[in-house]
Amino acid sequence: MLELSGLRLPVDHKEKSLREKAARLLSIPVKDIGEIRILRRSLEARKEEQLSYVYTLALAVRQEERLLKKAAAGKGKARVKHYEPVKYRFPYAAPSGEFLRPVIIGAGPAGLFCAYALAKAGFKPLVLERGKRAEDRKKDVESFWKTGVLNPSSNVQFGEGGAGTFSDGKLNTQVGDKLGRKSEVLHIFTEAGAKESILYDAKPHLGTDALLRIIPAIREKIISFGGEFLFEETCTGLVTENSQLTGILTESGRKLRTGTAVLAVGHSARDTFAMLQEKGVDMEAKAFAVGVRISHPQEMINARQWGRDYPKSLGAASYSLAEKLTDGRGAYSFCMCPGGYVVNASSEEGLLAVNGMSYSGRNSGRANAAIVVTVSPADYTSDPGQADNPLRGVAFQRDLERKAFIAGNGAVPVQSFPAFAENRKEKPSEELVEAAGEAIKGQYRFADVRSVFPEYLAADLTEGIRKMDRKIPGFAGAAAFVCGVESRTSSPVRILRDDTGQSNIKGLFPCGEGAGYAGGIVSAAMDGLKTAEAAAACLTQAALACRDHS
Repeated sequence: MLELSGLRLPVDHKEKSLREKAARLLSIPVKDIGEIRILRRSLEARKEEQLSYVYTLALAVRQEERLLKKAAAGKGKARVKHYEPVKYRFPYAAPSGEFLRPVIIGAGPAGLFCAYALAKAGFKPLVLERGKRAEDRKKDVESFWKTGVLNPSSNVQFGEGGAGTFSDGKLNTQVGDKLGRKSEVLHIFTEAGAKESILYDAKPHLGTDALLRIIPAIREKIISFGGEFLFEETCTGLVTENSQLTGILTESGRKLRTGTAVLAVGHSARDTFAMLQEKGVDMEAKAFAVGVRISHPQEMINARQWGRDYPKSLGAASYSLAEKLTDGRGAYSFCMCPGGYVVNASSEEGLLAVNGMSYSGRNSGRANAAIVVTVSPADYTSDPGQADNPLRGVAFQRDLERKAFIAGNGAVPVQSFPAFAENRKEKPSEELVEAAGEAIKGQYRFADVRSVFPEYLAADLTEGIRKMDRKIPGFAGAAAFVCGVESRTSSPVRILRDDTGQSNIKGLFPCGEGAGYAGGIVSAAMDGLKTAEAAAACLTQAALACRDHS
């Protein structure tokens, strides 16, 4: 097959236009084109009058070699090359005979996809998840948003599907895919009920409502392969002998015998981080980002991005913004949710964090994104005695979240951006109060959001948002409001692992976003596959060694 890139068509084009445009670019008859497969589709919106989709296609064509030679000679107007799909192959199969089943701690994207790969290969993993099944977790989250009563083990952060379930469900990633792991992740999603367009859209998304259907389907597939799940079961300890893992302790009193455990606990498992520190697992503090959620009318974003006469079929527009600040830091948008909601994403009593979420329809009428500034260990270590503490970033997060909880009296604190920027009290307009009610999941209260932050961060956020207004006029205007605090952008900790994927405790495999090796649903799932390969290698070697010894 040929790979043809740079094929541009109007956003409202007909399906047959793909074949016709490809034939024109290749200077061949339409009948010479057989199968067409869309590899990538992106929206080109740099000029209002030229909104178009740009495609990369795989084509089965007659005289493929002639067309390749023509392209190599610089003849013709088509950008073509030979297309060879990368097919993911899991490199191991479970050995015959007895072996200790691996335990996977956490059922977020990293843990689920690790379990999927291991189960399909016959290793029969046992998955521990402190939270509930997705179906029951949904009820707890919605109850929390309505009543303010938090279940610390079943919330936006914890439960089947991980923190990404209650987000926009974005599936884009910058991680390379030479081995086909990304393609495998996306295919597993489609097999579980996701729309086929995620396989080729440049910015694919699922939405929370779709994820709440898809995640249980992945779970059932893992079970059908021989895996097992224990929900509402928290890992509280490790059993080791001579720096080798021999078992897992759980909150209910179980002692699970195993020599292989995948640590896919997510970025908010602060109690687990503390347990690992006590156990002597090598960790280090890492940089992460903090800031606010900013909300705007979606129609304003659509018009600024696409022009006022944009085709309504495009849905809700997104944006990606980054600005260099005068103090040398950078402010940037993160986890932008078109047509979405700001959500109370707290997981600890007396602390408050926010996140963004969209349903698959992206039709709330409001756009929101995190506007954040990176903080490093040098920023959040004020006590010299804590300079070597790998959990000092957790303490920094908690301090911000405690201040946010106090500012909003337990509800999400909200402030118009002009009041935030000018550091003044306000009496919000009726329009702003109504907008907040439509755009926030959870109880909210207009309050002093700026007081949550150290002054340098508040000033950086103000400068960054005002600079972003130059690119999207109105971004810093009266219709914008901010909520705090966005503190869970990524893990504040990295759990170190060696070339075999293991920590300094052999048999313990740190994995995913919580361990510091991913930053989103797809990258976490890809790291889950990678870690499954590493765990399977060790399991296979151990089984062969036992067989030789016997």
